[in-house]
Amino acid sequence: MPRISAAQRRSDFIKAAVEVIATHGIEGATTRRIAEQAQANLAMLHYCYDSKEDLFADVYDYVAGQYREVIIANDPHGDLTDTARRVLRGIMEFYLDSPNFAAAAMELVTWARRQHGSRGIAVYDQALDTLRATLRAARSDHPVEPETIEQIAYVIATLADGFAVNWYTYGDRAVAVEQMEVTVSVLDSWLAARLGTAPAAT
Repeated sequence: MPRISAAQRRSDFIKAAVEVIATHGIEGATTRRIAEQAQANLAMLHYCYDSKEDLFADVYDYVAGQYREVIIANDPHGDLTDTARRVLRGIMEFYLDSPNFAAAAMELVTWARRQHGSRGIAVYDQALDTLRATLRAARSDHPVEPETIEQIAYVIATLADGFAVNWYTYGDRAVAVEQMEVTVSVLDSWLAARLGTAPAAT
């Protein structure tokens, strides 16, 4: 049987922690449950991580990294309107396909905001930084003010977060798919009003 490297084990523990947090919340995310979810013994977890705090630090990095990857993967390198639409849809599709990630991310950010302040903010800030950079790089027929980029990023984040809460609360996939279309149409209408462009065809 091949030996599993410490790096792979850490990755396993991080992903297991996300699953456990989604199911049991932060308070219920014991190291024993995380080790069991990762199909490893508790001693191995403590070999890889000196403390649960150290593990959670990597979980925060993982969550922030997932947001970056989703945003970058859904960047069409098109115009500003198309980029905003594609990124919003990509985030919602990611939530739809990864409901436990959505639940764990919400739990982690709100818990960290209460307990550590800056750590919870940092996860959100990193995602927003990637979103802003993607929007700034999009093509536009005329210069776009930094304030407008900020507003678009805020609207995308707010719509995506609202979708995630609704999906997490009700868990009805068929309804969520319909709500994705409604959410994108809201962004289209806002962009049309803000940028003076025609709403995208659905």
